[in-house]
Amino acid sequence: MTSITSKAVRIDQHGGPEELKLVEVQVGEPGPGEIRIRHKAIGLNFIDVYQRSGLYPMTMPLQLGMEASGVVDAVGQAVTHLKVGDRAAYASQPPGSYCEVRVMPAKCMCKLPDAISFETGAAMMLKGLTAQYLLHRTQPQGGLKAGDFVLFHAAAGGVGLIACQWAKAMGLQLIGTAGSDEKCALAKAHGAAFVINYAKEDFVARVKEMTGGQGVKVVYDSVGKDTFDRSLDCLRPLGLMVSFGNASGPVAPFSPSILGLKGSLYVTRQTLFNHMTTRESTQEMADELFDIVLSGKVAIRIGQRFPLADVAEAHRALEARKTTGCSILTL
Repeated sequence: MTSITSKAVRIDQHGGPEELKLVEVQVGEPGPGEIRIRHKAIGLNFIDVYQRSGLYPMTMPLQLGMEASGVVDAVGQAVTHLKVGDRAAYASQPPGSYCEVRVMPAKCMCKLPDAISFETGAAMMLKGLTAQYLLHRTQPQGGLKAGDFVLFHAAAGGVGLIACQWAKAMGLQLIGTAGSDEKCALAKAHGAAFVINYAKEDFVARVKEMTGGQGVKVVYDSVGKDTFDRSLDCLRPLGLMVSFGNASGPVAPFSPSILGLKGSLYVTRQTLFNHMTTRESTQEMADELFDIVLSGKVAIRIGQRFPLADVAEAHRALEARKTTGCSILTL
């Protein structure tokens, strides 16, 4: 069995960005149901911060990273949808994309269309598939129809800018929130029907004003602690609160009776990989994402590029909310 030397980013314990270490690792041959990929670009996501910090406890040592793109280098037994030399991209468990070469499960790996660059492929998979399952698979009572109001927090982030464009393509009136006028302008330019600078404005009052006092059918919230409680007040009766991240910290425990008092609301905590448990569901979601990107209705904005060796700087920028759109690590 031959092995390949690869640079990789690893942590030996939970903590701050200073725990991120660039090391050399040996990468072997893929086993049954696995492939080996040589990366061309790597995606950076807030879940990486959660895993590094310990908000999501992980087994140590840990090689971080959940998405990337590259060229298939070797294929294990029983893998039929990919071959050596294929361009590919993925969002996948287990973590490990912060590297040059890796062996990983093939089921979440998708062939990357020739018209989509490696950088775009690395930037779009986790965030684009997240936008897909939120807007198409996580809907309120009666579904979503053209003209419906939805509230999307962190609208100028990687998922947010994709969701703004995708929601516009669906005919939805997306109200996006962000923490600065510049970020609000970016969300607006990417298709948000309305924007709210929550650093200056009361977003609950503004949502009620924008919706004629009715509230929105669904709130999509990756911010967590700072926005969750007040987001419930933005919903119309029987509305849906979708929590899918904790950028400001985890949501505090609350009494279910609050949901009844505020209009018999629904609350769900969603995770991408529960939607990607089979090869078929993964490919179906990816096909929708590739199609809307290739149509031009959704453009993937890469706001920041960091060399793999500067991954600690990248994490600091992400945690300080200094990034817009997608961020990638380059090799």
